[in-house]
Amino acid sequence: MASYDRRTGGSRRPPKARDTWWYAAVAGEAAGSFSTRVRTRTRRACLGAVLLLTLVYAGLVLTATGRRWGDAAVTGRRADTRLAAFLRDHPSLHGAATLSLVVACLVLVGLGLLRKRYALTGAAAGAVAVSLAVTGLLQRYAPRPRLVDSAGALVPSGFPSATATLAFGVAFALVLVAPRHSRGLVVGAATLWAVVLGAYSVAVGDHRPGDVISAALLALAVQCGLIALLARRGKVRPGPRDGTVLRGLPATLPLALLAAGGLAAGFLLLGDTLGLPATAPYDPGELRLAHRCGQALAAGVGAACGLVLLALVRHVDLDGGPAAYRLGGPFVEASGVPDQGELVGPFTENRDHEIS
Repeated sequence: MASYDRRTGGSRRPPKARDTWWYAAVAGEAAGSFSTRVRTRTRRACLGAVLLLTLVYAGLVLTATGRRWGDAAVTGRRADTRLAAFLRDHPSLHGAATLSLVVACLVLVGLGLLRKRYALTGAAAGAVAVSLAVTGLLQRYAPRPRLVDSAGALVPSGFPSATATLAFGVAFALVLVAPRHSRGLVVGAATLWAVVLGAYSVAVGDHRPGDVISAALLALAVQCGLIALLARRGKVRPGPRDGTVLRGLPATLPLALLAAGGLAAGFLLLGDTLGLPATAPYDPGELRLAHRCGQALAAGVGAACGLVLLALVRHVDLDGGPAAYRLGGPFVEASGVPDQGELVGPFTENRDHEIS
């Protein structure tokens, strides 16, 4: 089973780590099988996020019922007197939200440069830029009815929300630059921040709940597409399977509770708020209920997107290239003794590379 080197007249030599054809011939399985699995599941997640984004667009933008529900959710913020009083008493929140976006971008780039992950830092920044570019294209060219305000002026489209896209894009891009052992904590905390920022944009009337929901789905689709591309190029490898869940629990547990509670409350309230009359006057209680329903759905979808991304990369190491294969099977004698520290052959102790 030892390979032969034609340059030395067919002399026997131990297989090298680059001899992936040898692994495929013996094991009957491609050497990049782990990368293939990562690429498959991230690509499916990307397509699923795009499908959900299309459904949100069709339901909340193209239908009259969806547009009426979104308008009611935005108008209902005024019916919530406690929320209105809180925002009126804290006008500095708008500046704090903008400052937090700048700080988050600096943290993303700074963390990657500090860890000397220059290529991944560029990829993460590129993913955020692509998300914003797609957002701009959708806002400008996606077909939608002409919306006008009470004075008859044309209202610019906010679908998807550029602010929420930037927030979720930065939060999800931290998957690439954060250390793997603290990835759940960092990305989970950043996703919670993005959810709060999206809720604030709805509370002040800058965006409808559907704009925030679509922003989270768009950021998830772009990030999954990038990870699938990295896997296609063999830039992923299996990571340790223990010691990471508990570290990220302080952030992932609140994220899971927010996702479950937000989606459950939102869908329960949705049936009571879709039956709004086509024309005014509206009941302030119904408007307030629509606002809370929209906030719950936006928070639940945003938190669920963060959990899905963390689940997809739970056992994936994005810091380096694919794992090499260590010879440990019955052909070790025939193949010769490898050099000290050299990783060769197909037979590895990692279960992610077992022969199926």
